[in-house]
Amino acid sequence: MTKAKIIPIGADHAGFQLKEAIIKHFTERGYKFKDYGTYSEDSIDYPDYGHPVAIHVQNNEDTLGIVICGSGNGINMTVNKHQGIRSALTWTVELAELARQHNNANIIALPARFVSEEEGIKMVDKFLTSSFEGGRHQKRVDKIACG
Repeated sequence: MTKAKIIPIGADHAGFQLKEAIIKHFTERGYKFKDYGTYSEDSIDYPDYGHPVAIHVQNNEDTLGIVICGSGNGINMTVNKHQGIRSALTWTVELAELARQHNNANIIALPARFVSEEEGIKMVDKFLTSSFEGGRHQKRVDKIACG
């Protein structure tokens, strides 16, 4: 992923601190990003912050996004409701890499209550710099969409 692309990021209240750490990391490295909130640790509903990230990725080809909530599950389920979104819930760097390489994931979902800020940042970096391998994996990805 080039630094020229805008990376959409969104989180609920449980993911706020990790989102802020990732944004600080992006700022230090010159990445462009769009922060879709939330902007505090006040209790909110994760779909309100996941849907805008998914829409951003849908509308911008080859864009990768980041969503975060406490377990990662709720916001991951939310964004995966959007056509063309392949969001992967990851909790290790290796899973983040494989999500891109084998599944052509275009959004990474992070479980803020179960990973450290350092680990979250490493997963995001690996996700953003890994590429889809295509080949035998493409036919499987093609079978994900229904309807």
